[in-house]
Amino acid sequence: MNPEPPAQSYLLDTHAAIWALDRPEALSIAARTAASTGPNVLSVVSYWEVMIKSMKGTLDVGDPRAWWFDALEQLAATPLFLRPEHIAAVHRLAPIHKDPFDRALIAQAIVEGLALVTTDGEIARYASKGLRVVG
Repeated sequence: MNPEPPAQSYLLDTHAAIWALDRPEALSIAARTAASTGPNVLSVVSYWEVMIKSMKGTLDVGDPRAWWFDALEQLAATPLFLRPEHIAAVHRLAPIHKDPFDRALIAQAIVEGLALVTTDGEIARYASKGLRVVG
């Protein structure tokens, strides 16, 4: 069973979560404030992305298996699992963004009513589609 995210929560995209942990100064003031005050949600999609990129050698977070648990703890985040309604929502997204991980995170944020904290300027183009963006 998926824990229920608190109201007015922030879903941290993968890069925002990594930067919040390792280089918070790289985040915008709004994103840094959201990540530091929460309540935060971290999607298993980010764990999947970290694992894939670590295995390919394009991302170094130390042990990617430990990263997920460390990130949940350090960001005081509630985990969000991928559900069928999230996958269905990906189908409804305009083809603005091509990255499948980002598209899944956008869909999850919309379905769950979460503000998406991101470092990706392209994602803000979904704001008119019901997505709240903190970037």
